Amino acid sequence: MKKKLVIVGAGLFAEVARVYFEKYTDYRVEGFACHAEFKKTEVIYGCPLYELETLTKKCPPDSYDVFVAIGYRKMNKLRQAAYDQVKSFGYTCTTFVHPDVNIWPSTTLGDNVFIFEDNTIQPFTSIGNNTILWSGNHIGHHGKVGEHCFIASHAVISGSCEIGNNVFIGVNATLRDGVKVLDESLIGADALIMKDTIFRGVYVPEGTEAHRVPSNKLKF
Repeated sequence: MKKKLVIVGAGLFAEVARVYFEKYTDYRVEGFACHAEFKKTEVIYGCPLYELETLTKKCPPDSYDVFVAIGYRKMNKLRQAAYDQVKSFGYTCTTFVHPDVNIWPSTTLGDNVFIFEDNTIQPFTSIGNNTILWSGNHIGHHGKVGEHCFIASHAVISGSCEIGNNVFIGVNATLRDGVKVLDESLIGADALIMKDTIFRGVYVPEGTEAHRVPSNKLKF
């Protein structure tokens, strides 16, 4: 018998999460939920959309589990607030790990963690509550990722790194071994981190500028 799941969130991540849960787990997504101020419709992605504030009346915690699928806005604090709220309601927040990802006995995972395909997670690692690993990342041995983090795609976090809470790490970022990333650090796409970050530090390399010659003038 399928277990019942409500996904908290009404954006694209919530829609994607539903597909993964229904394809790879024994959950059936019964609906979505968001705060009343953001609710614009009764149905979303073919399912009911509930108000989060009164979710327990429609979907009691003893019959439904929850996954909070909200992105990284405001350093993951919007997702953190929703996570804290559903936990206070008594819900169990489930964790999803794509079946092609190997989790070692020495690795610990929190709740409301979502790990997409093609992630390499080495032994003696830990990943805290409410943390998202998009596809294709490397988490090196003896590494620690804190709570309420978002790691985008193809980041390399070398061995023995310590990632604090509410951290964002962008696409193709690289962290050398033993680095400590302090709370609320923002590591942008393609950043190379060779030493410890500062609290709320922002590390964003400059983007590639357009060439002065247009593409139709190149011998390409």
